[in-house]
Amino acid sequence: MKHMIYLDHAAATPVSDAVLAAMRPYFQDHFYNPSATYLAARSVRKDLEKARESVAMQLGARPSEIVFTAGGTEADNLAISGVMERYPGANAVVSAIEHDAVLQSVERYNHVAVVPVSPDGEVSLLALKKTVDDKTVLVSVLYANNEVGTVQPIKTISRYLHEVRQNRKKSGNPLPLYFHTDASQAPNYLDVHVSRLGVDMMTLNGGKIYGPKQSGVLYVHSGVQIDPLIHGGGQERGLRSGTENVPAAIGFATALAETQKLRDSESVRLRELQQLMINELRASFPDAKFNSGKHRLPNFVHITVPGWDNERIVMELDERGVQCAVGSACGVSDDEPSHVLRAMGLSRQEAQESVRFTLGRSTTKKAIETTIAALKEITLH
Repeated sequence: MKHMIYLDHAAATPVSDAVLAAMRPYFQDHFYNPSATYLAARSVRKDLEKARESVAMQLGARPSEIVFTAGGTEADNLAISGVMERYPGANAVVSAIEHDAVLQSVERYNHVAVVPVSPDGEVSLLALKKTVDDKTVLVSVLYANNEVGTVQPIKTISRYLHEVRQNRKKSGNPLPLYFHTDASQAPNYLDVHVSRLGVDMMTLNGGKIYGPKQSGVLYVHSGVQIDPLIHGGGQERGLRSGTENVPAAIGFATALAETQKLRDSESVRLRELQQLMINELRASFPDAKFNSGKHRLPNFVHITVPGWDNERIVMELDERGVQCAVGSACGVSDDEPSHVLRAMGLSRQEAQESVRFTLGRSTTKKAIETTIAALKEITLH
């Protein structure tokens, strides 16, 4: 098979060499159930807790606040349903461009408000402030969007919600107000220190940070009260019963530490490649529209070009050795255009003329140039 240029890192990342090496012993040599009492199992328990401590250190949290999950979708479901089940009758506020794992979780409940976003994909702070009321128990806003890469003002939202909490205390309103963010796309390029962000819960996904798929974490602040989704043996503070997936936890912890170490240098490198790609696309396709503003991740290039059929573009690029996407890989079975793009004001036709390129550790200048040449060959000849 010829060498492929992979530009779909928002969908999945390859497991890094360091992560694979860290995981390997726990499949055969150290396969023991960490809840067993004999010495070998207790040794595995220690390794699992070391992984938890490593994750906590990267996030500025306590180890007891880290819940290992089977990926970001489960973590989102636990955060949303865990709060809403515990506080029936209260309401939730989410942005219009949340991941489906959040949107479909809140759809199960009657009292949900959806906050609009700007054409750049930034949540409307004014609308959010008007929407949060005395019965709001949960606000969930994606840290960095998985389709267009827009980064949300999480710290600003957190400061506002802190003011709301203070006012509730003064008025005698006992209902808590929790702030959750799905940060699955963030760790490669952004600060994920929970205290600096001011979040009560945060979702992370190993499959997006060069760790194993079906690995993830939900950070849950020690003061947050939520109900579990999975009942049984009481593992993970009683919030996620079931024998722990030790290789996945080890792999996730290794991936998070590695990606935070590389965060600054990769952000600079990919920002340069991102700008190169934007400049080349703009020169080759003057009618192109780029779907995100200045507050975006350094590895996203999301483009709409009138007259493009995005599915044809993606298939023909694939035949030429370039892999990219028409949108979120999590919604491939849905024939409807992206809810993210529609919320940003794109028409149905414009959404179907849009393509997402997401860069990563394997991306080079030559890869960008080859991709642009392939696009020109497909569309301009």
